[in-house]
Amino acid sequence: MAHTERMVTTSSQELGRRLDISSAQIRKDLSHFGEFGKQGTGYQISYLIDQLQKILHLTKDWSVAVVGAGYLGHALVNYKGFQSRGFRVACIFDADEQKIGEEMGGLTVQNVDELEETIQKNDVQMAILALPPETAQDVTDRLVSAGVKTLLSYVPVHLTVPEDVQISYSDPVIQMRRMTYYLEP
Repeated sequence: MAHTERMVTTSSQELGRRLDISSAQIRKDLSHFGEFGKQGTGYQISYLIDQLQKILHLTKDWSVAVVGAGYLGHALVNYKGFQSRGFRVACIFDADEQKIGEEMGGLTVQNVDELEETIQKNDVQMAILALPPETAQDVTDRLVSAGVKTLLSYVPVHLTVPEDVQISYSDPVIQMRRMTYYLEP
C-alpha cells in the first residue's frame, strides 16, 4: 500500500481490516467479478472503485418514487444526499386530498391514482414506501405492476412481492431493539 498524501493502492489486508472481514474473503468476493488487483501489488483504488460502481449499477442516475407525503415522505423528498449519490426523486404520491398538489422538494404531490402512468413515464424502477400499513400491499402491487423492481419500505408490515422484485425494510424500532444489547439495563 502506498503511503502518500493520497492513497493510490490498497491491499486486501487493508480492505479486510477496514470492513472487519478477512483478506481472503475480500479476494474471494472480488474474484467472482474478475481480476482487480495484482498479487504483491494490491488494488489500484480508482480502478477498483470504478469497477465496483459498474458491478453495483451505480454509474447511472436512478429515478425514485416516494409514496406517502407525510412527515417521513416530506423528509425523504427534501433529503439532499440522494442526488449526489445517483438517485433522483422523480415523483411523490399520496391519497390525502389535502396533500395532493402541495409542493415538496421541487415536486408536486400527485394523487396515488396517477401512480402507474407516472411511474412508467419517468422510467422509475425504485420506490420508497412511507405510507400507512393498511394500504401498503395494494400500493406495492400497483408499483410492481407498473415496473418497479426495488422497494425500500418504512412500513412496519411484511409485504409480498414477486421473486424478481427486491424489497428492503427499514424499521427504526427493530434497529433500536438491536442496539439495546449494548446498553446497561
